[in-house]
Amino acid sequence: EYFNVNEADANLCHLPDNVDPISAVMLPDMVVTGFHGAELAKINFGDTVLVIGIGPVGLMAVAGANLRGAGRIIAVGSREICQKVAREYGATDILSYKDGDLVENVMKITNNEGVDRVIIAGGDNDTFAQAVTVVKPGGIVSNVNYLGEGETVNIPRVEWGVGMGHKTITGGLTPGGRMKMEKMARLIANGKIDTKKLVTHIFHGFDKIEEALLLMKDKPKDLIKPVVVID
Repeated sequence: EYFNVNEADANLCHLPDNVDPISAVMLPDMVVTGFHGAELAKINFGDTVLVIGIGPVGLMAVAGANLRGAGRIIAVGSREICQKVAREYGATDILSYKDGDLVENVMKITNNEGVDRVIIAGGDNDTFAQAVTVVKPGGIVSNVNYLGEGETVNIPRVEWGVGMGHKTITGGLTPGGRMKMEKMARLIANGKIDTKKLVTHIFHGFDKIEEALLLMKDKPKDLIKPVVVID
């Protein structure tokens, strides 16, 4: 019946009247994490941005890159529903993992120029090698993906410019708290983003929590994110 929030003044935010709970529940994880990827990438107007992984966080990275003025956004993912929503959030190009080598495909569609920024929101330890290879000298690789296994991350020496390419690799835990949440809520309240595009399954009642969690585990092709409403 109750949930304890430590330092409530700093960690709870007031929602605008026109932001419903289903939209708002995407803020403290999906929105802030994906947008943090765009912030870390320091996207400039007109940049070509590659977003690797378009689950919920990657989709918000696409939306964040779009709001920051990216001129071209290449989204990488294989599930059709995520590809569709990525385009709605601003992706201009879609690449699938099933279409062959990611590096070759990125270089092909960019006329071998590569990209200005990469946001990693999926993949594994080897994804860094792909990102470093396709980002231009002076570019930024931003990571918001959790790397839960393995001992090392592979950074290819030559593709990194033998250390002289000014290719920046960065990553970090997204900041949270009341101020951040209230700023993000303004984006919903004023029509800048529609987080309901992320919500594909809505359940009602505590007894549905296990079913919703199993959906996240099994990842059926029509899933982006489930929400459980406690009526």
